[in-house]
Amino acid sequence: MATVIVAGGGVIGLSIAWRAARRGFSVTVADPSPGQGATHAAAGMLTPVSEATYTEKELFALGAASLERYPGFAAELTSATGEPTGFRRTGTLQVGYDADDLAVIDELHALHDSLGVPGRRLTARECRGLEPMLDPSVRGGLLAEADGSVDPRLLTRALLAAAARAGVQLIRQPVAQLIHDAERTRPGQAPEAGSDAERTPPGHAPAPGSTPAGTPGARPQQGIRPGGVRVRGVRLADGTELTADWTVLAAGWNSAAIDGLPADCVPPLRPVKGQVVRLRAPDGFLRRTVRGIVRGSSVYLVPRESGELVVGATQEELGPDTQVTAGGLWELLRDARTLVPGITELEFTEAIARLRPGTPDNAPILGPCPAAGLVLATGHFRNGVLLTPVTADIITDYLETGRLPEVAAHFTIGRFHGDHPGPGTRPEAAGRPG
Repeated sequence: MATVIVAGGGVIGLSIAWRAARRGFSVTVADPSPGQGATHAAAGMLTPVSEATYTEKELFALGAASLERYPGFAAELTSATGEPTGFRRTGTLQVGYDADDLAVIDELHALHDSLGVPGRRLTARECRGLEPMLDPSVRGGLLAEADGSVDPRLLTRALLAAAARAGVQLIRQPVAQLIHDAERTRPGQAPEAGSDAERTPPGHAPAPGSTPAGTPGARPQQGIRPGGVRVRGVRLADGTELTADWTVLAAGWNSAAIDGLPADCVPPLRPVKGQVVRLRAPDGFLRRTVRGIVRGSSVYLVPRESGELVVGATQEELGPDTQVTAGGLWELLRDARTLVPGITELEFTEAIARLRPGTPDNAPILGPCPAAGLVLATGHFRNGVLLTPVTADIITDYLETGRLPEVAAHFTIGRFHGDHPGPGTRPEAAGRPG
């Protein structure tokens, strides 16, 4: 039985662990506080259409593929555990507050058309017909009926239960260091038969469905350079060493800080702070996610069946800072109140800040890197919850077959080394996500 260590226990790491265990791998997850990082603050919007931009069309396609998998993914989790996920597919209403904001909505509508995605342009009256709590000053909007939402905290609980039932071992320690061996080859020389680069490590089985190295006609793992480094496992913060055939790096923005990462496998990540407010609303206060542009600023309100209303989120480039600030909360509540004045009467339940793993092009890093045995699943930025099902499928497919699915072709770490242009060429301008 091939072994897998997953460094990181957010929804990305847990979903990979669950899927891999279901496919016959022996899986260990290492995380001191599973689901308590960016996942714990996330609003859980499943909105590839509303998030789309002209420079991120491949990312839109990845998000759309993940959203398509969500109903089955959520149903399978609940069937396996009896735990709800809070999955809803009620659509997203994007609204503009003034004339300039409405021009942004029109641009978004044009983008939807260019992507072949249905989106219904609405008048101000039609917007208030769908959401009566909207302020009368709202000028109009756009309805993305295919969008949905999920409760990330319920999703985490379900994934933890499903992973445990599938035999995943959870160790509440962070990964401090990768353990690896340099391949014993001279520059320009192919590995000798029987070298570390061509044989399965003692006591380890090849990944299910793969061709053992050294077999006539066998090809190197995708993205692996002969004569490079092979990752053998990890060392935890308490010094414990764990060996495995595969190590999956899914530790969010901390992924790049793990010691022992080969230089060409270090993901270019930065922490992006997001502050979120949670309120308690009466039944039917909002029926669907409302995303608004208010005098150029973006804000969203995500209702839950439980009565919770999530208002978010700031986007702050301040390094590893997780303080909740008065200014951040004021901006959120100011813009949310402008769109939906009734929120001032709601019960305040929580304010929280967490760090999203941002990349230079706002897209995730998925698949192998030049170190054998190391697979990346990080850098999901503000789309981690949305991309959970498709990421789990991509990574487990690669572990099982040694081949990266086509849907992930634009998202390998090679795009930062000139191997291909990647999913976009321009990072998104700073500001709150729309």
